[in-house]
Amino acid sequence: MTKLKVIHVDMDAFYASIEQRDHAQYRNRPIVVGGNPNGRGVVSTASYEARKFGIHSAMPCRKAAELCPEAIFLPVDMDKYKEVSREIHSIFRAYTEIIEPISIDEAFLEIDNGEAIEIGKRIKEDICKNLRLTASVGVSYNKFIAKMASDMQKPDGLTVITPDQARRILPQLPIRKIWGVGEKTEKELNDIGIFTVNDLLQYDREFLLKNWGRRAHELLQLCQGIDESKVQIEQEIKSMGEETTLQEDTNDICMLRKYLKEFSTAIGKRMSKLGIKCYTVTVKIKFTDFKTITRSTTLSRSTSSALRIYQYSSHILVHRVPMNKPIRLIGLQVSNLVYPDEPVQISFL
Repeated sequence: MTKLKVIHVDMDAFYASIEQRDHAQYRNRPIVVGGNPNGRGVVSTASYEARKFGIHSAMPCRKAAELCPEAIFLPVDMDKYKEVSREIHSIFRAYTEIIEPISIDEAFLEIDNGEAIEIGKRIKEDICKNLRLTASVGVSYNKFIAKMASDMQKPDGLTVITPDQARRILPQLPIRKIWGVGEKTEKELNDIGIFTVNDLLQYDREFLLKNWGRRAHELLQLCQGIDESKVQIEQEIKSMGEETTLQEDTNDICMLRKYLKEFSTAIGKRMSKLGIKCYTVTVKIKFTDFKTITRSTTLSRSTSSALRIYQYSSHILVHRVPMNKPIRLIGLQVSNLVYPDEPVQISFL
C-alpha cells in the first residue's frame, strides 16, 4: 500500500491575513498588500474579501483600485512576515525535520511514521491557536499531488488524496493545473487540441516525446500521478530554535524561565535525534514596544544536553536581559552546530 507521507502547507492570503490579524479595523475588509493605487506597483497579496472583486497577485495596483475602489492598500512589511514565517516553521519542526520551503508562506513536509493525516490536522490547529492564522493543507503520497490537494479547499482546507482518488481526479483537470504548465506551454498544448489531463494521456505519445522530449515525459508522468521528486531540506541546518509570542506581556522571570526550559527540552530532543551538538546559545527577546534584542554565549565544549542549554539560556535571561519593560516574545536558538561527521574542537582549558 502506498504511504501518505507528504504534507503541503500553504498559508491563506498570508500577508493580508497577518495585517487583518494585527489590525481590527482591517478585518472583513478588502485588503491589498504591496503597492499604491496611484503608483506603478503590483499586488503582492489580496485578502479573500478583495479577491471577490477579481484582484489577484501580480495585478497592477491601478487595476486593483479600479476593480475595488474601497480596497485598503497597505505597504509590504517583510520583516514582520518573515518573523511569522519563522514561527510557522517552528511549528513544523515539532513534527519533522524534513522540511522543504517553497516560499515564505508554503512548504513541503515529509512524515515517515504513517500519521501524515493526523499531523496535517495538528499543524493547522497549531497555526490557528498560536498565530491566529489559517493554512490550507494537502496530504498525499507525493509532492505534486499534495500540492494539488492543498489548493482544492482554500481557504482553511484539509484535503487528503490517495492514489485511487488521484487516478479519478486527474483526468478531469485542465492541463494548466499540471506542474510546470504555464501560459506559454498551455497555449502550445491547446493549439494541438490538448485542454485537459485526459486529452494529454490520450494523445499520440510518440508525437509528444518527439516534439517536447524530456518535458513531455515529465508531463505524462505527472498526469498519471507519478512524481518521484523528494522532499529536500533546502540546506544544511545552521541553527535550531523555538520562540513564542506571550498571551500577555510580562517581565515575570519565573514564567520566562519556564518557557526557556520547554524550548531547551524540545531543541535537545531534536539535536539528539539528528546527532547534532551546538556551541552557541542565544536568547531572543521582543519587548512590548516591539524592540528586539538577542544575547548569546559560546560554550567551550559542544553539547546537545537540554539541561545545559537551559542553564546557559537562563543565565543569559537573568543577567543580560534588562527587565525595565514588559516582554511580548521570548525565543531560544542554538547555532554553531557540529554534525556527527565533523571534527570536534578540543578545549585545552
